[in-house]
Amino acid sequence: MKNMIRLPLVVAGLLFLCGPVAPTGAQTQPIAIPQPGVPQVMTLEGKFVRAAYNNEGYIILGYQPANRSLGEEWMLLEIGVTLRDKVPDFKLTREALSIETPDGKTIPMATVSEFRAGNTSALQTRAKVQRDSINYFPPGASRACRIGFFSDLDSRAMAYDEVELSPDRACLGQVYFHVPGGIKYGQHWLNVKFKETVVRAPFRILTEEEEKTLSKNYKDIERQVKDAFKKK
Repeated sequence: MKNMIRLPLVVAGLLFLCGPVAPTGAQTQPIAIPQPGVPQVMTLEGKFVRAAYNNEGYIILGYQPANRSLGEEWMLLEIGVTLRDKVPDFKLTREALSIETPDGKTIPMATVSEFRAGNTSALQTRAKVQRDSINYFPPGASRACRIGFFSDLDSRAMAYDEVELSPDRACLGQVYFHVPGGIKYGQHWLNVKFKETVVRAPFRILTEEEEKTLSKNYKDIERQVKDAFKKK
């Protein structure tokens, strides 16, 4: 896989979670940094891209389609997963993935039958034009790998219940979650259970004002992440 770069292993990316502020005219209220609840380090790669990892596993996700699907009951996330160096191979199953919503509910990944019965065609079309690259893996992950938990009825690709992970495989794919009541603003988490640990990646469904604030400050945050990396 070409154009792969090492993600800066720094905590500075967490500054993103403090960036958005209240709409103009309201009292400024910084967004609290969510606590992962498990030992890990997180970093920022882009406005709608989050990465999280520990000594066992690494995940990265792009969630711009989810941010554009406010109020809809289907959430699409583009994810990448690999294992850290010297971690034994591991089979990741569909039961290992879930999301946590702002109201504290944990939602498992949809089944293939639920996905095919749902109306996701518009969401899939949206994801083709409103997406961000998530091709950012640790340097050891150099072999392309498909995460095939889902496939359309008209697709030749098959859907699988598991994917073989190893430190040299950069596995990419799309995953779907049915969100009763629709997607809402606020802090979400993607949870991935590896063999020994759980890695939690935070992603925030942004209001228009929050997105404007982030867009204005993104270059500054990006520079802070790069500067912190240079100091390592």
